[in-house]
Amino acid sequence: MTPASPGAARTPRAALAELLAGNRRFVSGRPVHGHDVSAAAAVASGDQQPYAVLLGCIDSRVPLEAIFDQTFGSICVIRTGAHVLDRAVRGSIEYVVGQLGVPLVMVLGHERCGAVASAVQTLRTGRTPGGSLAYVVDQIAPAVTEVGPDDPAVHPMAVRRHVLRTVAALRADDLLTGPVAAGDVDVVGALYDLATSEVTLLDR
Repeated sequence: MTPASPGAARTPRAALAELLAGNRRFVSGRPVHGHDVSAAAAVASGDQQPYAVLLGCIDSRVPLEAIFDQTFGSICVIRTGAHVLDRAVRGSIEYVVGQLGVPLVMVLGHERCGAVASAVQTLRTGRTPGGSLAYVVDQIAPAVTEVGPDDPAVHPMAVRRHVLRTVAALRADDLLTGPVAAGDVDVVGALYDLATSEVTLLDR
């Protein structure tokens, strides 16, 4: 499959297909987009036309442009601990969907997430971390509670549950629910496997 140019994938289905095709190129060791200055210069003079916005984790092992083999101008990237939503994140997503016409929002979790592990530890021990990390843990805690903090598989299951909860929250966002209902925008959840580098979509 020939990689789409920035702005080419203007439907949710086409945008998702291009992201997953990029991940297949990355996994196979045959990426086509290098992050070099000539690629940056090629898109700097025009308006940006990204086709997707990705909300992912800050984990240094999950560089979103690389794992989807995307070049400058293709995707907008937002990263927080365990892709936790706050008003700034919501506003940023609302902007790229509403003002730039981006048709796809992807929430990407990953295995062995440290922020999820912190939430599990907090619920198991009752000891809340200090500072603003407590906010991050509080946002993840409902996913851990749904699984059960003492479940032997709580960590991987809570990672998935937290992705799906984030997707649901975005699909219900005041400025996104209309475009989602009309089929102009889709919000999907996915999981990145640190061992294989593969991205797998999660059922809603």
